[in-house]
Amino acid sequence: MIPSISTIPIQQLASGDRLYIQVYKFIGAKPGKKAYLQSNLHGAEIVGNAVIHQLIEFLMTLDDSQIAGEIWLVPVCNPLSTNQRTHVFSTGRFNVHDGKDWNRIFWDYEKECEDLEAFAKSQVDFEPDVIRKNYLEKIQLGFKKQLEKIQAPSGLPFSERYRYQLQSLCLDANYLIDIHSSSNQAIDYLYCFDSREESANAFLLDYGILMNEYDGDAFDEAFMKPWLALEKNLAALGNKIKFDIESWTLELGSGMQMNPESVKKGVLGIKNYLAQKGVLELPNLPVAGRDSHPIKLTKKNQIKKYYAPTGGMIQTRVSLGSSIKAGQLLYQLICFNKKGELPLLIDVCAEAEGLIFDVSTNYGVNEGEYVLSVM
Repeated sequence: MIPSISTIPIQQLASGDRLYIQVYKFIGAKPGKKAYLQSNLHGAEIVGNAVIHQLIEFLMTLDDSQIAGEIWLVPVCNPLSTNQRTHVFSTGRFNVHDGKDWNRIFWDYEKECEDLEAFAKSQVDFEPDVIRKNYLEKIQLGFKKQLEKIQAPSGLPFSERYRYQLQSLCLDANYLIDIHSSSNQAIDYLYCFDSREESANAFLLDYGILMNEYDGDAFDEAFMKPWLALEKNLAALGNKIKFDIESWTLELGSGMQMNPESVKKGVLGIKNYLAQKGVLELPNLPVAGRDSHPIKLTKKNQIKKYYAPTGGMIQTRVSLGSSIKAGQLLYQLICFNKKGELPLLIDVCAEAEGLIFDVSTNYGVNEGEYVLSVM
């Protein structure tokens, strides 16, 4: 099966050169749901590009009867951030023009929908597919106003132009998967929204973070938050609907690396998820028996980040993926003072038990800089 390939201009540079993103669309013979996948929104987080490359190669071995619906794949979805460098290090987490995190800029319809309660009342007796169609039309109408602002003589900053291009590709999707990796070093895990925990098992990962608090500015949040808000309003009216709409962020390994194991897990998990949702029809997927080994989810507000109590050099740090207990030594800091005294060794111990899922790449830290996270 050969994909349809679209090339979309993102930005024209002062030199006259242009930046583009490319979309690979696999359209099945049967009607069905739309799955949207992207990677490399943050410049240093490249592992998703390998995942999408392998998915493209795999999908090309299928015939269109094995896909129900559509699968859209967008590797290198932020070329501006991907190309940012400081010396030999890939940065690209923040927009150098305004300082904003590239994954905290997105348009959230729920924030501007002033009549959501009234809309829910008008829809409460309809079937879920009808409500979805009507609400999606409202979202798309609100989104169209963003284009009007872009085309106005005053225009909009690049970040708002860029987000319009990216979000226009996925507003009508049923399933969204945004592939990231840690800017530091990390295990493989995912972010899951409340009420979608059962589907999280399909990705075949051991750990995840349950999104029990979010502001809608991240890509996955901006997509999902309006639908969760509508579900909440309908439930208050006695209609407990759960739309067949889901949004995920996969965190696969470490920044600036192509860990083969992380790529493998990502590819298998996405194939399994799409098979479970009926988008892919494959003989050996979805994997049976996953319920016997469900994903372990930790609430986002229970994640504990540790920051250096003083400046120094990290040593004896517990290894990534370690289970730790309260009071256990997490790391030591060699603290060099400017008081004419000998260097100090400072022990930092765990406040509670948990799993080390993310650690800093740099072993030299200033006071207050990030060292590690525990879930």
